[in-house]
Amino acid sequence: MASQRKVIITCAVTGAIHTPSMSPHLPVSPEEIADAAIGAAEAGAAIVHLHARDPQDGRPDQSPEAFAKFLPVIKQRTNCVVNLTTGGAPTMSIEERVRPAATFKPEVASLNLGSMNFGLFGMLDRFKDLKHQWEKDYLGNKDIIFRNTFGQIEHILTTCGPNGTKFEFECYDTAHLYNLKYFFDRGLVQAPLFIQTVFGLQGGIGAHPDDVMHMKRTADRLFGDNYRWSVLGAGRNQMNIAAMAAAMGGNVRVGLEDSLWDGPGKLAETNAAQVRRVRSIIEGLGLQIATPDEAREILALKGGDKVGF
Repeated sequence: MASQRKVIITCAVTGAIHTPSMSPHLPVSPEEIADAAIGAAEAGAAIVHLHARDPQDGRPDQSPEAFAKFLPVIKQRTNCVVNLTTGGAPTMSIEERVRPAATFKPEVASLNLGSMNFGLFGMLDRFKDLKHQWEKDYLGNKDIIFRNTFGQIEHILTTCGPNGTKFEFECYDTAHLYNLKYFFDRGLVQAPLFIQTVFGLQGGIGAHPDDVMHMKRTADRLFGDNYRWSVLGAGRNQMNIAAMAAAMGGNVRVGLEDSLWDGPGKLAETNAAQVRRVRSIIEGLGLQIATPDEAREILALKGGDKVGF
């Protein structure tokens, strides 16, 4: 991994894993999602990673119409890099998942690099009082396979790549790094690769420091100086994994998509609160955070004026 002086903070403001009954602070409506993204950017996030939800019951919504309600607002009010999901929710088809990024041509889109078991049922131990039936059905499902076949990954690459969209490659296990190497060797993806290693999700690699080291060593061996590294720790692993990666020269991702918490037993009231917390860790290590334009330079992005929203 090429060393870089400044640390990129990504904030994933709502996602598709947590459900509205878990936290009153989870952004659901277009206005809440826009405000969360803008607040995160003002707190120091260079990149905001965005999903949409149905404002009535909070279920994930991957229709371009849902994204159209907040993307222009965010663009008008911040200079941050917008990263749109192609993961959607693990229950959606690939055609459904790719539509927002294909429609709006963002600077960055997320891309999951392998199929995996996706277990959210552990959350039912903590969250018993769910308001909506869809939440119970979704969280209780022990048969979710998050499908990301080689054909599906290639479909996203060939759909979004020609628009100048680069990718946040989400790798939940070492095999996903090898899958990315397959596409890199065939010229379907170009350096610098932005690799987001994901820790602590049921079905993916764990959140032990040895797991973090193993993913980084593997990426270093496969990609050398051709990648920029970022980490995402799920739940209570968020800040300690961020601290570890920042100290090792990496970038970090926070946000209510990944963790609802801001300290033990304390719900984060805003996405910005997590950004401020991780920023204090980074600056406490004597490092500086990257501005959106510095992130664009580090990741070789096309620029915020070349998107389709």
